Amino acid sequence: MTSGLWELVLKGIWITIQLLFFSTLLAGAVSFVVGIARTHRLWIVRFLAGFYTEVFRGTSALVMIFWVFFVLPPAFGWQLVPMWAGTLALGLTYGAYGSEIVRGALTAVDPAQKEGGIALSFTPWQRMRLILLPQAVPEMIPPFSNLLIELLKGTALVSIMGMGDLAFSGNLVRLALQESAEIYTYILLIYFVIAFLLTRVMRGLEKKLKAGVGKAPKRGISAQELKRADTTGVGAGGGVG
Repeated sequence: MTSGLWELVLKGIWITIQLLFFSTLLAGAVSFVVGIARTHRLWIVRFLAGFYTEVFRGTSALVMIFWVFFVLPPAFGWQLVPMWAGTLALGLTYGAYGSEIVRGALTAVDPAQKEGGIALSFTPWQRMRLILLPQAVPEMIPPFSNLLIELLKGTALVSIMGMGDLAFSGNLVRLALQESAEIYTYILLIYFVIAFLLTRVMRGLEKKLKAGVGKAPKRGISAQELKRADTTGVGAGGGVG
């Protein structure tokens, strides 16, 4: 490909990264607000949060992008630029999936932890901030990592608005070259590299958070420890041989 076409692809990569960043921020905020609301003690709060989740999980992200970009303007008299329309549609859609991750992680915390907070006269917000979230957030990272990769792939849907993301730029290059195999191979590799880097970052974050709450993987028993255990008659599992 010529330098001009590569420049077009690089611009598409930058737009995709921007869209992914803004959509992730919105989806993350929605995930925690709605996910926490689904564990609220008031039934009306749980109902509204559950209603939002079911609506956005039950609709297509592609149709939601169409709706935000083409239906909202005549209905409300204002027009969103493609970047913010895509951010809104993707953030709200994937935030609904993320809210289930948050809700599931919070409900999985040992009930005794919650009872301990009540016994200490913590307010609901203090129990959430000091007890539940520190234990639940590390467990959210693996499913959030998967959701982030799905969001990355979902950014390609904004090309229907004529937004110059990676997928749209690749299509323009295909039309210019009149050949599909080369450019789409490059596009696949670029998406893979971005997804791989995101996965590594999320794994590092998971290890750091789990280490902070004492859930880091246990190190293996060294040969010296095994030898010392044999000579003292204590098994590796801590029992007496």
